[in-house]
Amino acid sequence: MRKIVLAMSVSVDGFFEGPGRELDWHLVDDELHQHFNDELRSMSAFLDGRVSYELMAGYWPTADAAPGASGPMAEFAGIWREMPKLVFSRTLERAEWNTTIRREVVPEEIEALKRQPGGDMSLGGADLAATFMRHDLIDAYHLYVHPVLLGRGRPLFPDSASRTALVPAGSRTFGNGVVLLRYTRRPPADVVRNSPASGELIARD
Repeated sequence: MRKIVLAMSVSVDGFFEGPGRELDWHLVDDELHQHFNDELRSMSAFLDGRVSYELMAGYWPTADAAPGASGPMAEFAGIWREMPKLVFSRTLERAEWNTTIRREVVPEEIEALKRQPGGDMSLGGADLAATFMRHDLIDAYHLYVHPVLLGRGRPLFPDSASRTALVPAGSRTFGNGVVLLRYTRRPPADVVRNSPASGELIARD
């Protein structure tokens, strides 16, 4: 069964955007960009919200023809063009570059999609990610922690009334100081229901 993977860059204090939606604190050099390419090349689809899709579609289709494009950038342009994409939007009228539009996130449809053969699927866009989190549809979290404290901004994880147990699945430190933290969702069979005495979640070893 293929997984839905949320891979996002965050500051040490948990923001994915600065207070003015700025991303100039992202430290994406050739080493990190090549890592992104290697991870995404094995995926079977990109799942995006409208804003993320339009940002990507406005640049990446011809990025490999841009003067001065690095090797990893040119390589990613090809990956993006060829990868099947699902964009979730109520307003987008048309989409190109191997893209299918879906109007709503229907949990039963997403679960059916996960049961299809193929590689894992990459989830992008904070608003869409929040919807997937609310429906408990994300199987793995790959957090790229950049060495900066923004102080203010938009947090990656919205407030939630539920708790999700995760299992560490590895880490990596890049030369520019970015640290990748991998987590997978703990299988339901490994989680014991809330203790009647304490109300705390107890997870089996």
